[in-house]
Order: sequence, then structure tokens, then C-alpha cells
Amino acid sequence: EVQLVESGGGLVQAGGSLRLSCAASGSTFDGFVIGWFRQAPGKERGGVSYSANSGEITWYADSVKGRFTISSDSAENKVYLQMNSLKPEDTGGYFCAGGVVRAGPDFSSAEEYGVWGRGTRVTVSS
Repeated sequence: EVQLVESGGGLVQAGGSLRLSCAASGSTFDGFVIGWFRQAPGKERGGVSYSANSGEITWYADSVKGRFTISSDSAENKVYLQMNSLKPEDTGGYFCAGGVVRAGPDFSSAEEYGVWGRGTRVTVSS
């Protein structure tokens, strides 16, 4: 059974940086797309970024383009989300999720993922 565990969240001032990690156990990332999702209080969970085929395919939400970078380390079996120039609106729970790579689906949607971590909290103060 594949399990995902996030880490790296915390409290940071606006303009600061954090690096989130998503560690997989029970499987490698081969054949999977790994997505990062954010859920602010009282809001739906929305896609932030995803990576497929060991980083050959990446996607970013418009709100984080140029500030966030997704990367993977196959040796460590981890996917990272480097978050720079953080803004208060980046505050929320961040979740990594795993889905099976296939043609067609919109992997920015949470519906395409079957495995989820428990999340890590990011708070950006103004």
C-alpha cells in the first residue's frame, strides 16, 4: 500500500520561503503523477502543482507560477515543493497526492488522485 507523508510546513513571514517534502513508502514514484494541493480555511482544496514522469511534465497554478518549483528525487523517493516569495494568501493545509499517469485527465483536479497524505500546515504572516 502506497503511503504519502508531507513535511516542511510552518510559520513564515510574507516574502519568505519554505520547502515542502512528500515522501512515499510502499512504492516508487514511477508511473505516478504527484500533485500538491492547498486548502485554505473554509475553501475547497485546489491544485497548486504536479509532476509526472519524474519531472518531465510539470504544471503550476497561475497563482504560484514563478514562485513555486516542484522537483523530485528518485533516490530519496521524495517530491519537493519549493515555495518562494510567500504571500498571506498561500496560507493553508498543503497535501500531496498520487495518481496513476495516463493520457487525458486533468491532474490539476483532486478527483484524479487516489492516494493522499495527511497534509502539512503553512501559515504566512503579513
